[in-house]
Amino acid sequence: MIHHVVGLFTHPDQEWREIRGEEETISHMYLTHTLILAAIPAVSAFIGTTQVGWVIGDRPAVMLTMESAIWMSIMSYLAMLAGVAVMGAFIHWMARTYDANPSMAQCIAFATYTATPLFLGGLAALYPHLWLGMLIGTAAICYTVYLLYVGLPTFMNIPSDEGFLFSSSVLAVGLVVLVAIMAATVIIWGLGVGPVYTN
Repeated sequence: MIHHVVGLFTHPDQEWREIRGEEETISHMYLTHTLILAAIPAVSAFIGTTQVGWVIGDRPAVMLTMESAIWMSIMSYLAMLAGVAVMGAFIHWMARTYDANPSMAQCIAFATYTATPLFLGGLAALYPHLWLGMLIGTAAICYTVYLLYVGLPTFMNIPSDEGFLFSSSVLAVGLVVLVAIMAATVIIWGLGVGPVYTN
């Protein structure tokens, strides 16, 4: 996994070919890659919100209680795992339109590795500062979109013009999934499972 992560940042086109050539089961992919990478932002957010907190102006730091932070971290972790699964399933379904025949495990691998910059960008949550989060978040989103557009034609072995259309479809569905997760978060908070602050 570490080899692939480094490769996606140093030579993404070649790394996508190597990832495409691997045959893994969905359970192995989740256990060795997705579960670990998705834990980075969840654990970082737990530490940042309970140990560092947010500082607004001259006020004391605002932090979450341990119990609240644990629940929030678990829910965000599960949302990320579900998001990767949904995106992998969509990529697998959409691949038939472009006469590509990747396995479901390969599509989940593609979704996981495409989201790698977002997962690693979650380290910014260790120090929950607005400008730091915006800067790192924007960079992570930009590189994720870059990996998607560069990687999909190579990974699916399709022409670049078809890859552009395919990538645009995946990006649009990714935005829909993100909005759905945010809406679910609002509903869950409305049921009383929202954040609880220490002060």
